[in-house]
Amino acid sequence: MKIINLGETNSILNRFVAELRDVNIQKDRMRFRTNIERIGEIMAYEMSKDFGYSKKEIQTPLGIATIGTPDNELVISTILRAGLPFHQGFLHYFDNAENAFVSAFRKYKDRLNFEIHIEYIASPRLTNKTLIITDPMLATGSSMELAYEALRTKGHPAQIHIASIIASKQALEYIKHKMPENNTTVWVAAVDDHLDDHSYIVPGLGDAGDLAFGEKE
Repeated sequence: MKIINLGETNSILNRFVAELRDVNIQKDRMRFRTNIERIGEIMAYEMSKDFGYSKKEIQTPLGIATIGTPDNELVISTILRAGLPFHQGFLHYFDNAENAFVSAFRKYKDRLNFEIHIEYIASPRLTNKTLIITDPMLATGSSMELAYEALRTKGHPAQIHIASIIASKQALEYIKHKMPENNTTVWVAAVDDHLDDHSYIVPGLGDAGDLAFGEKE
């Protein structure tokens, strides 16, 4: 499994991540969602360099132009609800992709202990396609594992790309042993050191879903 940390290179991406983390700026819900979309767009651009390309002849008003364009059949999937603006960022660039949605949530046994439950999935067939799974926060890796298992009921993708904005070291180590080794690439914008007692990423940014859409009851 290949891990690509785009935050290790200086770019405008890091400003958007900084604003997502900033406790004052993140109070602006629209800006928070917009920054997630922007990071999705940047990550989609970088990811596109990893696709298969072939030359096509394009008719212009004055002649024929030969241009290399990607051949991958894409399916962009997201884990609801925090993943929605991230998904939209990818969709801005991969506008002809098919889409899939998975509902995963934490069911708490008590204040600190929980299990991940999958409640809903809607997906096209995935066999021989390029599957992109988007989720802004990769905390424990359990949601990503279960989302992938649910999506696998729709076929065997040729390539798998996992896209997260902030991942914990623990989650990256966890999914390394849960995802197919030979065709999985993980894309992140930052890697944080550890999780707190509630399994939130530290320093992280808080609850991405609540910050994007409002606190849940």
